[in-house]
Amino acid sequence: MNFSELGRVIEALGKDRGIERAVVIRAIEQAFLVTARKKFGIQGEYETKYNDKGDDIEIFQYKNVVDSVRDPIVEISINEAKNLDADAEVGDQLGIKIENPNFTRVDVQTAKQIILQKVRDAEREILFAEFKHREGEIVAGIARRYERGNVIVDLGKSDAILPRREIIPGENFKTGDRIQAYLSEVVMTNRGPEIRLSRTSPLFLVKLFEMEVPEIQDGTIEVKSAAREPGQRAKIAVASVDREIDPVGACVGMKGSRVQNVVNELQGEKIDIVRYADDVSSFARAALSPAEITNIMIDQEENSMDVVVEDGQLSLAIGRRGQNVRLAAMLTGFKINIISKTKLQEKIKLAVENLMQVPGMIEPKAQMLVQRGVMSIADLSDLSAEDITRMLKISEQESETLVSQVKAAVNDGTLTLTASETADFISASAIPAYKGTIEKGSKDAALSGQDKFSEAEKRLREELAAFKLK
Repeated sequence: MNFSELGRVIEALGKDRGIERAVVIRAIEQAFLVTARKKFGIQGEYETKYNDKGDDIEIFQYKNVVDSVRDPIVEISINEAKNLDADAEVGDQLGIKIENPNFTRVDVQTAKQIILQKVRDAEREILFAEFKHREGEIVAGIARRYERGNVIVDLGKSDAILPRREIIPGENFKTGDRIQAYLSEVVMTNRGPEIRLSRTSPLFLVKLFEMEVPEIQDGTIEVKSAAREPGQRAKIAVASVDREIDPVGACVGMKGSRVQNVVNELQGEKIDIVRYADDVSSFARAALSPAEITNIMIDQEENSMDVVVEDGQLSLAIGRRGQNVRLAAMLTGFKINIISKTKLQEKIKLAVENLMQVPGMIEPKAQMLVQRGVMSIADLSDLSAEDITRMLKISEQESETLVSQVKAAVNDGTLTLTASETADFISASAIPAYKGTIEKGSKDAALSGQDKFSEAEKRLREELAAFKLK
């Protein structure tokens, strides 16, 4: 059968929609395969092939050669088979070309709908494959319209969505405005690939610095961590692999030109650039700048730290509405407790008084215990005689006597287990909403040893590979 328009359809789809010829041909073959099954019997075995020279579809029906035919849809007698192929034998499977399928208008319309659906699916898959590999990049587009508060951004080949929550507070885009954003995710939905953008992600900040600072692009300077409160303030930690290059100065640029370009893109968001250090204590001091830190006590097991500051530095360390300590917590990935020196001294005084309840305990020994983290009778009761001997430099017999006295007093309730505090010990506390550390190659490292794509995505990639799509 001849379809004079098939060749033109294939060429038009290739030019207008960018779909390769092989994809369209396969869609046409599958469409007429479905139509043939519907017309000639679904239990039959069929094959469709596009004839490029004749510009038509050839349909073949496969039947088993038998002596006696029971089902004419799937079987053919040996005599009929001999007429078609002199070498046919019982048990063979013979492919018979259907010369005139006599498709009705309904059959052709059904095939057309299937072809259009297959073509749409191919378009979606091409877009998905193209943008999936651009995740983590900055893209630019034109604002087209608002939908439920979300901005629809025209990227050229496809529209992307910039959700309301991913827009920097105070930003207002008009139709036709140019928008730069971080391509955070591409997901396949029932309506096709959905491209999601963000202007509030810390990684958007990192990518903007990559664009402005050549040393970051060539790997001389590494961005180790980033934290943001969009539209207000951000912190970014950088390190240099070349000792002769100042990472902070390189990111700031001549007269602040580089960082100012980033600030302008982020609607005036204040940016603190700090020097990264492998030592957590040094890094925390830099992260909490401009406050001056008196002392830092780090608990690696709990992933937290107590930061002691002078009373005059307390407001700087905490920041406006706790902003500075929150950003520092996200930058370091540690929970940070800010403690003023005055409150710390009060805490130590109460702890010493609590330990002095123990018979025979003198103040110097109580202070020695407090310095080693024993802040109450409850802490002391958890220690062994060996621990106390090491801390107080006393004999084992004295330690065992002290342990037995403490346990006996705790059991009969004659000792107060903890000191009664009249005020909160911690001036401010911040738990990181996320860990801001950005290890180079961490994304690839996380994917090593496991499949990079989901099952659906892998099937898509296999199909695209079969179509030789790039």
